[in-house]
Amino acid sequence: MGGRGFAARLYWEEVPPGVSAFSEDNRLIFAVGPLAGVPVIGGSRWGVYGKSPIPAPHTFSYSNLGGRWGAELKFAGYDGLVIWGKADKPVYLILRDGEVAFKDASALWGKGAAQTREAIKRELGSDVRVVAVGPAGENLVAAGGLLADADASGSAGLGAIMGAKRLKAIAVKGSGRKVNVAHPETLKQLTGYLRSLNRGSFTAWGTDFVVSGPKAKKDPCYGCQGKCLRIRYTADDGTSGKFVCQSSLFYQQWAWRYYGQQTEAAFHANRISDDYGLDTWFLEQALAWLYRCHRAGLPAEQRLGLQMSQLGSVEFIESLVKMIALRQGFGDALAQGLNVAARLLGGQSESLIKHPDPYEPRLYLTTALLWAVEPREPIQALHEVGYPLAKWTTGIKGAEKTHVDSAAVRAIAKRFWGSEAAADFTTTDGKALAAKMIQDRQYVKESLILCDWIYPISDSELSPDHVGDPSLESRLFSAVTGIETDEVGLYRIGEAVFNQQRAAMIRDGRRGREDDRLPEDWHNEPLKRGVMDPECLVPDREGKPVSRVGAVVDRQEFERMKDEYYAIRGWNSLTGLQTRRTLEGLGLKDVADDLEHRGLLGQDQ
Repeated sequence: MGGRGFAARLYWEEVPPGVSAFSEDNRLIFAVGPLAGVPVIGGSRWGVYGKSPIPAPHTFSYSNLGGRWGAELKFAGYDGLVIWGKADKPVYLILRDGEVAFKDASALWGKGAAQTREAIKRELGSDVRVVAVGPAGENLVAAGGLLADADASGSAGLGAIMGAKRLKAIAVKGSGRKVNVAHPETLKQLTGYLRSLNRGSFTAWGTDFVVSGPKAKKDPCYGCQGKCLRIRYTADDGTSGKFVCQSSLFYQQWAWRYYGQQTEAAFHANRISDDYGLDTWFLEQALAWLYRCHRAGLPAEQRLGLQMSQLGSVEFIESLVKMIALRQGFGDALAQGLNVAARLLGGQSESLIKHPDPYEPRLYLTTALLWAVEPREPIQALHEVGYPLAKWTTGIKGAEKTHVDSAAVRAIAKRFWGSEAAADFTTTDGKALAAKMIQDRQYVKESLILCDWIYPISDSELSPDHVGDPSLESRLFSAVTGIETDEVGLYRIGEAVFNQQRAAMIRDGRRGREDDRLPEDWHNEPLKRGVMDPECLVPDREGKPVSRVGAVVDRQEFERMKDEYYAIRGWNSLTGLQTRRTLEGLGLKDVADDLEHRGLLGQDQ
């Protein structure tokens, strides 16, 4: 279909198992979906895929980006781009309609990703769209990311793959600005319907996601209504850039603590990280780990050569980011990941690596299975649980009026997650089926590729029961492509894509059930407070709010969930390996043949 589906299949066919993420044989895949370039509907996001250096063993991973680069690739006549091999010297790639050219990037090597982007625009024109890597990607830092137009950023270590190929940037310019659709009148009706739903962002109780005022300006991705939180912020010193969600918040608590008031330090931390090409998700975890180590009396400060008392200042984060990106001193250990750095630091430092997340399963039990089977944080799937629950929380807290009450949560669970039992977050009942349904839906969404703020439309102010409309994606796909597909048909495609990705990961060395696990601290350490709601409220069986503070993920219950989940998936329940019956039923006979040849196919049950 496109996006994740296209990339997972191409990865299976072209990336040999056993090769390193940094091998010339690895592919770096850029892809859009079939709805890219179509206005209004929010279908112009794009993805980057390949064997990532972050999971152990190295395996397929993915990153989802916004902005305008993806639409420009479509306007240039491409649905995807595959990079393999390794250049003799730094280069950047130019795509102009059917023209493909490499240019020497030696003068750009060592420069920041944002600096590189602007330098190429000065040379080729401001309307050229550019994606680039910074020093972190060049130096094969595991958390090296990508940065594109409108400061769209990509994670999963795929910037390091780009750096390994000595590819500094990709510049795209298309002459087309119109994507032909099969049924324009139907599409017009559907876009009107989408506008009427007023889909967009929300206020999560207890968390200040919203940046407003004269310094903030809406900056939507191409072909979107711009009702999300995506904004461009201009600081006092004239620096301008995207400032939203996790990347805007990762340094916020430290800056508040250091300066004692609201400052622009968090914004500058975001810009510094993006320019060096370092993933802010990794930085958030690294900062918390370093602070814990310092508090525990471990020599984190001495190894870093930085004063932990300066944590929160702009100078501290700039020094740390530079140290990691250039692999200087202890930054070289951090560049290889926290586990490597912990082994080097010694003492109890490895036990101090924690995994706090707004959607973790100690809070939302459904997300346990979403986390366990993925190579990275499955943020889109997590949002399908977290978004309606955040709306429910705002109503329970009385922070603002919301249409998502407890009755609506139960109705949403029945329609989208398979049963009303999935709306009770005090028990594991119904959570295995919910995980399967969420994954199938999200994987086809990631193949289309649709905006995560808008889709799926799980809730609605307009419907009597406040349940949304899950059929819109299939109707949009049919209207644009002319391929008539219903909701169930789309989910079947999502199931096939999910199984294709699973097979690739198994072939790369994932051990099925043994590796379908959660971080140990989620089993061992009680939840203390939530990121968005300190009280960690969730609905119980009757829809009444109960607190998950003090909760852990029970190991026996988690294993029971896996038994049920594997059975629903049609996999072998003992091993978690896929079976021939399931793969052939999804049109993946060649995948089953390959896995059987390698002894990686589960027995039909």
